[in-house]
Amino acid sequence: MTDFEQKLEKYAELAVKIGVNVQKGQTLVVNAPVVAVDFVRKVTRIAYEAGAKNVYHRWTDNLLTLTKFQLAPDEALQEFPKWEADGLEQLAKEGAAFLDITTPQLDLLKDIDPERIALSNKTVSQALHTYRNYRMADKVSWSILAYPTEEWAKKVFPETEGQEALEKLWEQVFKLTRIDREDPVAAWKEHQRNLSEKVRYLNEKKYKKLHYRAPGTDLTIEFPDGYIWAGGASKNEAGADFFANIPTEEVFTLPLKTGVNGTVKSTKPLNYGGKLIEGLSFVFKDGKIVDFSAEQGYDTVKKLLDTDEGSRYLGEVALVPYNSPISESGLIFFNTLFDENASCHLAIGAAYPTCLEGGEKLTREELEARGVNSSLTHVDFMIGSPELEIDGETRSGEREPVFRNGVWAF
Repeated sequence: MTDFEQKLEKYAELAVKIGVNVQKGQTLVVNAPVVAVDFVRKVTRIAYEAGAKNVYHRWTDNLLTLTKFQLAPDEALQEFPKWEADGLEQLAKEGAAFLDITTPQLDLLKDIDPERIALSNKTVSQALHTYRNYRMADKVSWSILAYPTEEWAKKVFPETEGQEALEKLWEQVFKLTRIDREDPVAAWKEHQRNLSEKVRYLNEKKYKKLHYRAPGTDLTIEFPDGYIWAGGASKNEAGADFFANIPTEEVFTLPLKTGVNGTVKSTKPLNYGGKLIEGLSFVFKDGKIVDFSAEQGYDTVKKLLDTDEGSRYLGEVALVPYNSPISESGLIFFNTLFDENASCHLAIGAAYPTCLEGGEKLTREELEARGVNSSLTHVDFMIGSPELEIDGETRSGEREPVFRNGVWAF
């Protein structure tokens, strides 16, 4: 077995044992692109060896997606198979685990009308709303990891030829997911301990507000009563640990829906639905986005914000030091899974109910009454930089440093 094959085997093991943490007798659903079939075969074997009862596969293909957007009528973009949505809901209800293997669709839909993309995104979001609620409330184990392709690699390493670029991207993915360590599983457990220390500190402080300052950013974010910081591993309804993102370097919580005010500017490109968005800036008043600009992808952002009422409010606040391993790589991955873990970020749209005490047991209406945003969308955008400073405001009105020069101040 080559060195690459050995590392790919460890990557698959990490996905099964740390990512979704498959339990004996549990069903695993793997969502994956067809280009990752060899990797999926490894994941499937390891899952069965770990005691999985059954492994189901849902396949995607970027070119088939493009073909549909190019040729299908608008009616097709307004339909989603009920049997598929019902099937996913039933599997979630039965306690299945869900593993998403992704490959970025870089510029895939650059020539497609943003109206058609927005129509499709809304259709899918509405059809899978209940299933996604199982995931966002951590009722089931779920995990997302990336599978490099030559197309993606050439975007990350534009000065490098195809195969060499792909090898370099795999090297970075293995490094940033700790696959290059002698025992990646043990390395992830140590990483969890480090993240837990930050979570513990912030939950003890329970700041009333965070104040952000950086070039183009002057923002205040308030938090609802009973909010909780989280990070690293989560627990599903049955009490099993899982890592929703591989890699992950963030600690995160939810904001008070109406408690965001000021201006914030993105610091990294955002790849959303096959369209690249750059130079993004938002103005918030009482939680709502009242104005925005974008150097590239303006129409895509507008359609995103028009998805529903909640898509003009924030649902997530995440802290990531600028000296995180992903940031120190010096690379822009054009993939939110990696780029958000190189940078403090915020998310438009739905909040994670688990970031509120007892939130996973509350209805949507009860969550909204507590100041928690709900939406069909959840889209992260990056705001971290070496200039970012964040203060925490205590209940008594005192301000304490949380970030200085883009890194933790404690």
